Amino acid sequence: MRKPFVAGNWKMNKTVKESLALVRDLLPGMEAVTGVEKVLCPPFPSLFAVSTLISGLDIGLGAQNMHWEASGAYTGEVSANMIKELCQYVIIGHSERRQYFAETDQTVNRKVKAALSAELIPIVCVGETLEQKQAGQTAGVVIRQVRDGLQGLTSVEASRIVIAYEPVWAIGTGLASGGQDANDVVKDMIRPTLASLFGENIAQAVRVLYGGSVTGKNAAEFFNQSDIDGALVGGASLKVDDFLQIIKAALK
Repeated sequence: MRKPFVAGNWKMNKTVKESLALVRDLLPGMEAVTGVEKVLCPPFPSLFAVSTLISGLDIGLGAQNMHWEASGAYTGEVSANMIKELCQYVIIGHSERRQYFAETDQTVNRKVKAALSAELIPIVCVGETLEQKQAGQTAGVVIRQVRDGLQGLTSVEASRIVIAYEPVWAIGTGLASGGQDANDVVKDMIRPTLASLFGENIAQAVRVLYGGSVTGKNAAEFFNQSDIDGALVGGASLKVDDFLQIIKAALK
């Protein structure tokens, strides 16, 4: 059985003070739900403060990005070793990183390997744009991103990752994919690609999340599907009631 997994990606929102206030409001509800892996991914400046607030609790902490080098002259970047002092998880290859910061499948692959070497759990994002979807290219894009992003990993390493299927056209638009459509991508594209790379057992063990305009109202539609194991939540993770409703829906 794959344990349900819900992560909140706060993106570039919340100051340190605002982050602490949000976590304090979330904590009672988050602690009340067991059986779901719960992760918060605030901006870099808030990581330390949030880590102290959730220390010892059944809540994970994740960074939103990292560089693949251990150190060096990379102004503005952070390494896996810096992150792992505070975090257990790191989001890699989010579509906004690909779109605005020129990330590629190759840089994603380097980051995944660096994260795993530092004993971080990568949350690897894949997904097609609206233009690619309309052109019937969803399968080609998603399969390529999974294959190239995970190239060179061992089966043991692959078993530690989490994949987030986030159709780019659904992120922040309010146009969430249908539950069955999203499940078809996971079941017919992502898991078979994992199986071809690492074997069927790994393909069935890796947790695959859905992301893209997930809310408390529509979360159950995705979580009730056979191959979707949770969600990478954007805007709704900044709303206490909405995020807690999503976490509870994952448990069901």
